[in-house]
This record gives sequence, structure tokens and C-alpha cells, in this order.
Amino acid sequence: MMLSRLTPIAAVSLLVAASAARAEDAERPKQEEMQKEEMQKVEIKSSAAKYDARRDDTASKTVVSSEEIQKYGDTSVNDVLKRLPGITIGGAAGRSGGEIRMRGLGAGYTQILINGERAPAGFSIDSLAPDVIERIEVLRAASAEFSTQSIAGTVNIVLKKALKSAQRELKFSAAKSSKSSSPSMSLQMSDKSATTSYSLGANAWRFNYKRMTPTWENGADGDGVPTYARASTWQDQGKGDGFNLSPRINWILDNGDTVTSQTFLNWNRFASNSHGRTETAFGAGPDYDRTDNTYSNHNGFGRTDLNWVHKLEEGAKFDLKAAVSEARSSADSLQLAGSMGLPANLFRTVHSESEEQGFSTQGKYSTPYTFSKPAEGEPEATEHSLSMGWDAGVTQRDDLRVQRDADLPGSSPMNSDEGFTAKVTRLALYGQDEWNITPRWSIYTGLRWEGLDTRADGGSIDAVQNRSSVFSPLMQTLIKLPNKKDQVRFALTRTYKAPATAALIPRKFTSTNNSPTEPDRRGNPNLKPELALGLDASFEHYWGDGGLLSASASVRRIENYTHQGLFFQDQRWVSTAINDGRAETRGIELEAKFPARVLVDHAPNLDLRASVSRNWSRVDVVPGPDNRLDQQVPLSATVGIDYKTPDGQMSTGSNFSFRNGGLARLSGTQGGYTSVRRDLDVYALWKLDTQNNLRVAVSNLLAQDYTTESLYNDGNSAINRTTVAGGETQLRVTVETRF
Repeated sequence: MMLSRLTPIAAVSLLVAASAARAEDAERPKQEEMQKEEMQKVEIKSSAAKYDARRDDTASKTVVSSEEIQKYGDTSVNDVLKRLPGITIGGAAGRSGGEIRMRGLGAGYTQILINGERAPAGFSIDSLAPDVIERIEVLRAASAEFSTQSIAGTVNIVLKKALKSAQRELKFSAAKSSKSSSPSMSLQMSDKSATTSYSLGANAWRFNYKRMTPTWENGADGDGVPTYARASTWQDQGKGDGFNLSPRINWILDNGDTVTSQTFLNWNRFASNSHGRTETAFGAGPDYDRTDNTYSNHNGFGRTDLNWVHKLEEGAKFDLKAAVSEARSSADSLQLAGSMGLPANLFRTVHSESEEQGFSTQGKYSTPYTFSKPAEGEPEATEHSLSMGWDAGVTQRDDLRVQRDADLPGSSPMNSDEGFTAKVTRLALYGQDEWNITPRWSIYTGLRWEGLDTRADGGSIDAVQNRSSVFSPLMQTLIKLPNKKDQVRFALTRTYKAPATAALIPRKFTSTNNSPTEPDRRGNPNLKPELALGLDASFEHYWGDGGLLSASASVRRIENYTHQGLFFQDQRWVSTAINDGRAETRGIELEAKFPARVLVDHAPNLDLRASVSRNWSRVDVVPGPDNRLDQQVPLSATVGIDYKTPDGQMSTGSNFSFRNGGLARLSGTQGGYTSVRRDLDVYALWKLDTQNNLRVAVSNLLAQDYTTESLYNDGNSAINRTTVAGGETQLRVTVETRF
């Protein structure tokens, strides 16, 4: 800190001395010219280190800036996340709705937050436009301030704030592939005065697609003799549109307090029609070999919160936030099905609607604390940053699902009228302390107690009451080694995964062609939270201007492991979640990023980055091999390069993402297979002038197909169902203008 103050003072002193010398030696023009040249070369720099959350925070956290988020001109936040080290996106490339996974784990093991809070049930993170995001925080180890429902880790998406004065930006984007197209538009505005600032982000989009998806299903008896073979095609076309709106206003009060109002609105609709046709080469055919479907839905979500920060004496402050939210959705589907060329004998309509209201409040008191100054000869005083608070909320959900089957010749109607009302109450209390023991050693400790109470009732289901609570002690430590370039981290955490509300409701969803690979689904009101004890360790090496090498390892031991059980009940196959024993997951991750100039002097302005993650897991109740947890991604990697011209008028780059697949056993009779996924993306940005940019990006250049398999084998029969999602390359052009 002293060095950072002396550097500019010394530079100014040099300027004054040079001026005095010129006045005394005015008669010597040659010396004066030399002094002028020297003065022109003087640079005033500060050596104060720039704050880096990843390097300096005791609690491990990686922050992705808005510049990185918008680099490829993505229209989906999932496309941004797939390039981050240690994060993978499920499903086929270019398809929406892929699951966000850390350590290769999804299905609720990875916690996804918006501004520190969970989104409502049914909200698709994929519909969140990158333009409204300020930053993305990736927390690999839990902290007490956020919910500890984060066995794999947490991704916190922070929406934009009003930071820049008089910023206005408009973007138009058009994307096209062989099977889809998607135009979009976004507007960003912000301004500020002495006591008030505001920002407004607005995004609107539209998309349509038309795809053909083939499926093959083969059956065999216990001796491996084939019993049937079928081939199906699924032609699907759809269209949708939607928008995001995120206004924010910030006031600074006379006493220095700040009050912030932030609102987020999301609305989208979708409609599709699809046609399935199945041909049976030999053996028994399905219940229905032709199906025709129409589907439509509307979804809306709104949330507004008010945040007050009150500053107290000696650096303490009180932070209070209250929020209300509402989400509504409705869906209608119609299905017409028949078999063997006969008239249709299934005519099914399903109408569903849900409405969810929520209220939440968070409060945090934080204060720095330093022990009294020690006497001479005693160790230096240690600094603490103490905070404690609460996180509470209540959510009311009303859900209705009505299924009606027409009474046609040869049909067996399955009508249902299922609705429920659910109330979820949560309360969390926490305390945490970041303790700087020495300038090179700090410890973070936290305690969090979190309780959930879920109650549901409805005319067609038995009353449900499910209570759970988890006490989570947390510890993280950062040790900076004497060479000032290397540091090590350790974390010990207790985290959990609570069952989703829908998983607790014992109502049934029926499948059209019921089988072990396409079963009906039903909730289980007796589910318990999965509890995990985790250990993380990492080594980080920093050098040059932005250079980083890191290596990390982790292990999680999970109790009350939850998986989908499969039962044959009332002449139908039914799948439901059950708690069943223990599981363990382990992983290592390597990461490197650095500008080329730290390796070679006068190198081009290149930024290089690479990462690789290897994961293992084992489920005790599932026989091996391949008894991986949640079809865990065993291996993932990213490689990227960015280049900027010396004048800064053009930048370009490329990113390659790899995600391994393979066979995974889900139970003693069930299994699944996913193929390797490879994504290659490139972009180029031209700064046409001070106000206008042109951005061109090509995603999924390799256009690889994505194959999945569902497997069943109980010793008496075996079924293999294979589906192939066709790959497609997408070209996206974006025009950006500031005004």
C-alpha cells in the first residue's frame, strides 16, 4: 500500500525537478531538448494490485464479467456457461433446455441462483438473455450466505446494475441454421445523477424450428434371442417468442444509506405439432404405432425486490431485502393415436395450469473487527469480517392437471382430474467470519441452519407433509505462499439436496406407449434430503499479467441417495424417486489461462485458455461397473484462444468444448448411454466506429449428431431404445449501436 502511494508522488517530483532544470539552463537548448524528451517518456503508474475475487477472496469464487459473457454474442445463457471450466450443459448442441452441471452432476446437485435466490419451479434459465446479466459467479465450495443446497456447487447469475453514466445500447441479432432460425433484439439503458441511478434491460426474441428425430428399439429374451425390432421417426416443428425486462433504480439517501429497487419480468409462449410413426420389422408392435400431437404453453414470471443498506459506525452495515414474486403457466396438448392402419383409438386432451406466489426476506449484519493492539513483542493483531443474518420465505403453489380420453372403440380411457395446493415455508439462519490471521493466511468459517416445510393437499391425492432441516458447518482457508505467486486452498463443507415440490406430490403422469423405458411417473411424499460431506483442495499459480495455472481435487460422500425406482403396478410400469443408500463422487480439475506475451516477448495480443475435468462416482446400491451418480459426465475439457488487433478495432476468437459420455448404470435393471459431445464456436467483432459494432459468430461448427440410449435388463428380457438428435451449425450476426 505504501509503494502504491510513493510511485505517483515520485513521478510528480520528477516532473517538477525536470521543469526547474530547464529554467536554470535556458541558455543550453540541447540540454533543454534532451530534458523534454525525457519528460515525454515519464509514465505515472500505480502498483496497487487490482482486486481479483478469485485470487483474493478466502471463500473460493470465480467471477465471469459481462465482457466475457457477451463475447460470442450468445442469445442463451447456457451457451455462455458451456465454455466455463468445470461446467457442462446436458443434451444435444443447439437444443434448448439443457441441464447445467458442475462436477458432471445435474438433477439438483448444482444450485442455480438469480441474484442469490432460486428461480421458481418451471422457470427455464435458458430463456434468460445474456445481455441482462452483469456477471456470473461460480462457487465450487458452499458459503453460509447462500443456500447450502449445492452438493456440486453454485452458479449465481447477477443481473445488471446501473453503473455507467448515460449508457444506451441497442442490438439486433439474427441466427440461422439448417433446421431453425431465431431473430432477437435487446436494449440497455442506464444513467445517474448525484443521488439516483437507473438501468433498464429489455430483450425480445422469436424462434422456429423443424426437426426429424429417429428412434430404434430392440427387445430380446433372457438368452439374448431377439424378440422384436422397431424403427420410429419423430417429426417435430414449433415456434415461440418471449421477452425479458429488468429495470433497476438506486437511491442514495442523505445519511449515506442506499435503497435499490430491482424487478425482473420474463414471459414466453411456445406452440408445436409433432408426428410419430413406428414400423415393426418383426415381433410385437407398440400399443400405438402412429401418434399426432399438438402442444402449446404460456409462461410468465415476475419478481421485484427492495434492498436497503444502512451504514453504521466503524465500517459496520445492515443489509435488508424483501421480495415478492409470481409465476403463472398453462399448457394444452392434444394427442391422436392408432395402430396397424385401423381408425384412431386414442383421443387424449390434457390441460394444465399452475400459479405460484412467493415472498422472501433476507437480512445481514456485517462488521469488521480487530482485536485490541498487542503489546510490544506480541504477535500482530488479527482482522475479522463478521456477519450474521437470515433468509426466509414462503411459496404458495396451485396446480391443476385435467386429462380426458374419448371413449372410442377399442380404447381404455384413463381420465384424471388432478390438482393440488402446496405451501413451502423455508427459514435459514447463518453466521460467518472471514479471519485474516496473517497477511498470507486467512480462514473462512460459517454455520447455516436451513429448514423446509412442504404441505400439499388436493382432491385426488392424500395430504402431504414433509419436513426437513439441515445444519451445515463450513470452513475454507487460503494460504498465500512466500513467493507471492502461489497459493493453496482447502474447504470442508456439509451440503444437501432437498427434493423438489413436484417430486413429493403422489400424482401420476401416464405415458402413451407404457414400457420399462417409457414408464408412467409418480411423486413420493416420503423423500428425504440427500446429505453430503465434501472436501476440496486446490493449488493456484499466478504470474505475469493475468496468467493462471490451477489444479484442484474434490470428494463428496452422499447419504440418502435418491434415484428413480422402477415398479410394475396395476399392469403398468411406474417410475418414482426413492432414497436408497450412499453414493460418492470424486473429481480433479486443471485450468490454465494466460496472455501469450507472458511466454514470449513481443508476442501477438493473444489470450489462451484451457481446462480439463475428470470425474468419478459410485453408487453403493447399484452393481458396477459404470454405476455412476446421475449419469455423471466423466470427462470434460475446453480450449480457447482470443486475439485483438493492436488498435483494438477488431477481435476474434474460438472455443472448443468437449464432453465425454458413455454407459451409466442407473439401477440393477436400468441403464443409459450418451454419446460424446464436441462444440466448436468462433466469433469476430469489428468496431466500425466509436458507436457501432458488428459481431459475427458461428456455433457448433462440427454439427455432430447426439445419441442417447435407454437400457433395461431384468434377466428375463432386455430392451435397448436408441435416439439420435441431429446436429446443426448456426450462424449468428449481431449489430450493436450506442446512442
